[in-house]
Amino acid sequence: MNRRHLLYLGLSTATTGIMKRAGAVSSKQQSMDDLQNLPPHLTVVGEFSLQERAAAKGLIYGAATGFDFLVSDLDFKKKFLQECGILVPENDIKWFNIRSISDNFDFSKVDHMLAFSNNNEMLFRGHTLIWHNANPKWLIKKFKKSDPTSKKIENLLINHVSTVARRYAGKVHSWDVVNEAINVSDGQKGGFRDTTKSGVGIKKDKYPTWFNFLGMDYIDLAFRVAAEADPTAMLTYNDYGLEYDIPWQEAKRGAVLNLLRRLQTNQTPIHAFGLQSHLQGHEKRFNPTKLRNFLHDIADLGLKIIITELDVADHKLPRDIQIRDRMVADAYYEYLSVVLDEPAVIGVLTWGLSDRYTWLSQRRPRPDGAPVRPLPLDADLNRKPAWYAIARAFDNAPPR
Repeated sequence: MNRRHLLYLGLSTATTGIMKRAGAVSSKQQSMDDLQNLPPHLTVVGEFSLQERAAAKGLIYGAATGFDFLVSDLDFKKKFLQECGILVPENDIKWFNIRSISDNFDFSKVDHMLAFSNNNEMLFRGHTLIWHNANPKWLIKKFKKSDPTSKKIENLLINHVSTVARRYAGKVHSWDVVNEAINVSDGQKGGFRDTTKSGVGIKKDKYPTWFNFLGMDYIDLAFRVAAEADPTAMLTYNDYGLEYDIPWQEAKRGAVLNLLRRLQTNQTPIHAFGLQSHLQGHEKRFNPTKLRNFLHDIADLGLKIIITELDVADHKLPRDIQIRDRMVADAYYEYLSVVLDEPAVIGVLTWGLSDRYTWLSQRRPRPDGAPVRPLPLDADLNRKPAWYAIARAFDNAPPR
């Protein structure tokens, strides 16, 4: 059996384990009676969890979370175990967390999260090895001071990717090897991101990074190093801003496809594409045909597709919770009904499970000050219409 066959056999085996484990978990659920006037597309049969419903169709469902939430919030941890079949460390594997000091790697939080997933028969996903927006201060200083012809930057990339991937070799379902390498507004050939133009971080500090020293070849290099360090993991390129019928997103879809084709032409070891799917609840420019075609083009390359960071921002929706929750749920259902029709899609990962812990509280706050509600569970860990929308989409999805 080749590596790809082993990957998919592992997916099937893991799915069976997820269903067995999920069936043993019991938890008091919010009654459907508490959710008034839900339409047929937001109703489901039975009390099965999201991971169970996904696994029944050969899919994986899980969510991103952080070390601190799992350690400090027992109720949240129980809900996470019930609903999720794969754990994604939201920030804990990123450079600024495991390498805040130049020559030191601190894997303590990641090791704890991996042990948690292993002990509960849960898959574990690595996010992310290379991302321009996760660089610690010491690395930024090196970028600014380094000679563009120096091999020091290349060696830094190789050392980091090989060290992290090798430590968790054989224990990770999939890696986001490179994250968000395309930014068509930067004006680079191929649409590649140039951080000296686009800026990164909260302070928008513009500085050279991997692309400026190594060119587009840094992506190939990262994948080859990751494949050598962890030959069993599914290796993924991950990106955002590809879901809507908007000119810049149309251009970005073309640039991403060209990047994936280039990687395959170079025989770069890439196995999957991660479609982030940070949706906007107010956005009406959704074109199912264009999205289907984009997914089909990726599938034609022989790549699997993972919906990696799904949520629905509600900062521009009405304040009324019933109206807002319904609009968020409709956005989930409309989107998933399209993407799950593509057989190459093997998993759906929400970027958080509960509104109690969501990055959108800081990055997309509501102007009226009301708490945001972008995720399947509310801040009290109750199932919302969004949960039912995802559940119904799984129930209706064709089996893999």
